[in-house]
Amino acid sequence: MFIPNFTVRSPHVRYTEEAIEATYRYETTQVETNGATGEAVAVPTTATYHFRTGRHVGRVGLMLVGLGGNNGTTVAAAISANRRGLSWRTKAGTQSANYLGSILMSSTVRVGANAATGEEVHTPLRAMLPMAHPNDLVLGGWDINGADLATAMRRAAVLDVGVQVQVEEELSSIKPLPSVMYGDFIAANQASRADNLLPGDDKGAHLERIRADIRDFKATNNLDTVIVLWTANTERFADVLPGVNDTADALLASIKASHAVVSPSTLFAVASILEGCPYVNGSPQNTYVPGAIDLAVRHDVFIGGDDFKSGQTKFKSVIVDFLVQAGLRPTSIASYNHLGNNDGRNLSGPSQFRSKEISKSSVVDDVVAANELLYPRGPDGAPNAGPDHVVVIKYVPAVGDSKRAMDEYSSDIFMGGTNTIVAHNTCEDSLLASPLILDLALLAELATRITYRTPEMGAHTHFHPVLSLLSYLLKAPVVPEGSPVVNALFKQRACIDNTLRACVGLPPENDMRLEQRAHPTQPMGRLGVAAAAAAAATGAAADSDTAGAGGGAKGTRAEAVRPAIPAKAFGGEGAVHGLNSNAWNANGMGNGGSAEPGGGGPAAAAPPDAP
Repeated sequence: MFIPNFTVRSPHVRYTEEAIEATYRYETTQVETNGATGEAVAVPTTATYHFRTGRHVGRVGLMLVGLGGNNGTTVAAAISANRRGLSWRTKAGTQSANYLGSILMSSTVRVGANAATGEEVHTPLRAMLPMAHPNDLVLGGWDINGADLATAMRRAAVLDVGVQVQVEEELSSIKPLPSVMYGDFIAANQASRADNLLPGDDKGAHLERIRADIRDFKATNNLDTVIVLWTANTERFADVLPGVNDTADALLASIKASHAVVSPSTLFAVASILEGCPYVNGSPQNTYVPGAIDLAVRHDVFIGGDDFKSGQTKFKSVIVDFLVQAGLRPTSIASYNHLGNNDGRNLSGPSQFRSKEISKSSVVDDVVAANELLYPRGPDGAPNAGPDHVVVIKYVPAVGDSKRAMDEYSSDIFMGGTNTIVAHNTCEDSLLASPLILDLALLAELATRITYRTPEMGAHTHFHPVLSLLSYLLKAPVVPEGSPVVNALFKQRACIDNTLRACVGLPPENDMRLEQRAHPTQPMGRLGVAAAAAAAATGAAADSDTAGAGGGAKGTRAEAVRPAIPAKAFGGEGAVHGLNSNAWNANGMGNGGSAEPGGGGPAAAAPPDAP
């Protein structure tokens, strides 16, 4: 069953015109270990969180570093085509603009089960909370090449000509701002494209110019929020040097002194942080040197990275997780790919390839570390190195943006046997990466409107500035210091889904389905569920005229998307999450909304220690 929107009616959830507030019980397990005896004790724990999510999205701008590249022009063309509802003919038939590949625009989440039938009920992921829509994004950015976006789009040769000719007039009016290019951070073969650079080599002056660009873009377009995202060339790794880029103050001083160790991507990150704009690194280099992370924490600005996870690596994270969870032991992973776009050309530089090799190779680390039955520690207690893992990338101009990826997975299986899986994956590189750019931008914007507090805190605050919530979309997730890196794809997706559920007071999805597994003679068996639903419907009718402050209002949109439930059993208001079946606006709420601004009825009395 699909529902385009839903409401939550609970004594722990409250809707106001400005925000959605939810009191949430976070349950987890801590394990206490005794080093001397080896004894381990699991201790269930519960913590109370009060979430507040702002409902006003406002106008959102997206500034791309690398705007004139394959990804940047594809994003620009896709937004234009979707906004205008374009279609075009190809030899395979008529194609229409869409946002396939975006988890926010094209995937659903399970809300719960229908009380009468037990059927699963799903809603769009974007319906969980008010979110910006890609069609409403204002696009801008920088590039080392000065070609307008229509010219750059034709050069990229990613999209069908049928859509190019319909958007080129709009894209021809967009020209990238001048960018920076320092030393050998990108491959020498990129120099011929670099005709749109800020003058001189004063990195302090460049920083101030980039900051001014962000301010001007925000003011000119009357924006509430600006997200800055790096989708430019992969850089070589930067050295991390004491007193140079290991602290925020050292990094700022090094920029002022134009120190050679400061990379372009780090410079853009610093500019974004100082302007209070979330910054996402979509390439594999170590943009977030310790000083950049220190600066983000100091200014309480979100940063996320690293490296878009779109094709071969996403597939690898699924396959290795499957093999290990099945009790098989991967012994070798050989990954080969070749591509012919400018990304492949840049990666032909050895230092740039090394950055990509590191991000591609680390994707299986946490899956391997989680199973010491398959990968036992050595005699000295050292962690197992895991499977042999080789990554090869070659530049083959003839294939263009249509990257070929070939993988071989060999595993030990039962009683000395061997299993080998060979996969061939043709990845339309930019058509897979561009939806991730949109998801990263929209999730980063959403995070700016979510705050929380616990009973021990005096006021609400944001999540940690290192926004690990974005990990599902990135090959080498950057996480807060001391936090484990999670690369397993379905754990990463569950993190997004369950975090959004918590913000509206819903429990996490655990797939236990106990109500569907109970014995049929028991109250929670399948027949018991149907009987309970019937009783609830009868009770709702009897109570509908007497529901007061603790109940949802009569006649709200909630009645169309939820089974009949006794109104007295629920508190809070009945505002609708999500989208109307006929329209979707920039605030992420359906046209119908609730009966009154901010909710469908009077708020319930707040629970103890409510937001």
